[in-house]
Amino acid sequence: MHLHELTIHKAHELLKQKDISSVELTRAVLDRIEAVDDKVGAYITIAGDTAMKQARLADKAISNGKCRPLTGIPLAIKDLICTKGLKTTCASKILENFIPQYNATVIEKLNNQEAVIIGKTNMDEFAMGSSTENSGLKLTCNPWNLTHIPGGSSGGSAAAVTADMCLGALGSDTGGSIRQPASHCSVAGLKPTYGRVSRFGLVAFASSLDQIGPLAKDVTDCAIILNAVSGYDNNDSTSVPEDVPDYTASLKKGLEGITVGIVREYGSTKGLDNDVSDAVNNAVSIIENLGAKCIEVTLPHTEHAVAAYYVIAPAEASSNLARYDGVKYGFRDKEKTDLLDMYKSTRSQGFGSEVQRRIIIGT
Repeated sequence: MHLHELTIHKAHELLKQKDISSVELTRAVLDRIEAVDDKVGAYITIAGDTAMKQARLADKAISNGKCRPLTGIPLAIKDLICTKGLKTTCASKILENFIPQYNATVIEKLNNQEAVIIGKTNMDEFAMGSSTENSGLKLTCNPWNLTHIPGGSSGGSAAAVTADMCLGALGSDTGGSIRQPASHCSVAGLKPTYGRVSRFGLVAFASSLDQIGPLAKDVTDCAIILNAVSGYDNNDSTSVPEDVPDYTASLKKGLEGITVGIVREYGSTKGLDNDVSDAVNNAVSIIENLGAKCIEVTLPHTEHAVAAYYVIAPAEASSNLARYDGVKYGFRDKEKTDLLDMYKSTRSQGFGSEVQRRIIIGT
């Protein structure tokens, strides 16, 4: 197995035993990016020099007996999570050259473990989309079939994990933006419970729905990343002041004695593709064979969910994106001398069509 193909937990064991170094692992991932990302298009920014510097620091920590689960592990970050000194574009022309002056809380948590940040991944602009075709900067393809989409909005993170261009990644999920690309790219992805992971430093789309979460090669790696980024944060008023359990501990218990609810309304949704229905039914059979008890449950308001989403999310987006006005930071149309004309022209040029639609709907 090549180094870039390793899972996080396997790489951790090799690093801990000093069978490999973080420098070797990071170099292997950067070489992999150079070899395949011109076809996949997962990354907006590749932080090669700083990644190698972080790798050397990680190796030093390991040599001093400090090897935490993500120490020396190359990770990708969705490009709407603030990284100090490293561009954070939200895949939008309005923030194409924006460099944050601070780290998001999740980045600080990764730095505390001495993880290696390999780069920032492509996405639907401001996380508004389900295909990564709405990026204002580039197109990302599904590594399994380059003529297909990777899903979205965290399509770049999912594609990077799938193509072994990182060992794991962070995405964000407002209405499916981790779970759906994880499905499209056949990797593991999780939207944590709202409030479990700090949103401080996450560029806001819909503040009551946004949540940062992991994408990884398997469930164990998802649990490892979730352990690292979860926890209460004074900087986020919606952060939940609860202790963080060890999410990897429950992986050893199996499914014996677990009850799983199968939502009736999801199976009767109009337009549900037969392939999707068959995949769900197959999954139910698998977990039953592994010892779980499956029961039917009902979520009676399911039919209203999308309509409710398209009131809440665009309304919050309209408010959140009002800050991009060409005055404080980001793109500005410098040819306009009248203030209102400058606002209008800056936002018309800086935002893509999907973002403009959602702002208008929300307004």
